[in-house]
Amino acid sequence: MSGKAPPLTVFHMLERHLGRMIHVVMDQSYGFEGVLAAVTREPPGIWLSEAKATVMRSTIAQPIPQVVSREDRSEVFINLSSVHRIEVLHEE
Repeated sequence: MSGKAPPLTVFHMLERHLGRMIHVVMDQSYGFEGVLAAVTREPPGIWLSEAKATVMRSTIAQPIPQVVSREDRSEVFINLSSVHRIEVLHEE
């Protein structure tokens, strides 16, 4: 995605989930959790409210990364060009 704008379908998908809790994975060991508050097209990004920075770890026994710690961050803007994955979290 470097240098190019994400396709409009990405914005449509994100706008459908406004107000829901999401987890944004920045790399294999770092991300953010929070409520999707806004989607911007210029610059392409998202705003999270009630955000928490997350640290993820994986082991040989558990190769899928799991969140091991969270730290409060209040509100965060995340540029979509640095996002690896976005997960919509379901409420339990």
